[in-house]
Amino acid sequence: MSQARRALRLRAEVKGDVPRTAMIMAAGLGKRMRPLTASRPKPLIEVAGKALLDHVLDRLRASGVQKVVVNVHYLADAVEAHMESRPHGLDYAISDERDLLLETGGGLVRARDLIDSDPFLAVNSDNYWVDGPADTLKLLASHWDGDKMDALLLLVPLARAQNHRGMGDFHMDREGRVRRREKGHVAPFVFTGIQMMSKRLLRDAPDGPFSTNILWDRAIDEGRCFGAVHQGLWFDVGTPKSIKLTESALEDA
Repeated sequence: MSQARRALRLRAEVKGDVPRTAMIMAAGLGKRMRPLTASRPKPLIEVAGKALLDHVLDRLRASGVQKVVVNVHYLADAVEAHMESRPHGLDYAISDERDLLLETGGGLVRARDLIDSDPFLAVNSDNYWVDGPADTLKLLASHWDGDKMDALLLLVPLARAQNHRGMGDFHMDREGRVRRREKGHVAPFVFTGIQMMSKRLLRDAPDGPFSTNILWDRAIDEGRCFGAVHQGLWFDVGTPKSIKLTESALEDA
């Protein structure tokens, strides 16, 4: 069977129910992307002629998502204006963090009442990914099991995490459960910034700013945090230099 036919067959077999609603994390300060973020929020930085936020919106819509919740803090007016002016074809709501940047976990808690599906997707706005033989988000959803999962993280092998300079984030067992990288050691998988989660993950959350890592750690201890492996390309677009590297790799792909 040819590679093209295998790809078409896999696309036909993936039947994951993609959640109706996705949370887009767009409130960060973008410090590593300076000086480009001095006057523009990181989600509106362009890669391959398209804003990072637009890339995420296009991928979500193509996968069947109907509504997005976008949190804003740094240069919030610019992100809101972009959402209002762009014909993205999605219902959307703004989760306003102008008063206080709540970090990833606090941002999810602030937006909880705006998120009208359970489970839901949460996607970092500075992601740049390319589908493999199947739609990435549908493939992620096909792994979801609400009876045993509170979080399902899309992971990419460290060797394929382009532009990434870290030592990996997670190990994963045969059933897909994840555990943290041990200090001073390398882990085989990197978190892509894309995940599917139940609102159960947000229970008893701290007040104010906090990292989603706190919620993940509890789910890991309870055996309810899982991973799924991304089959396509993924790029860490965190610095100005990484933009050119990403664009060059996309041209060669």
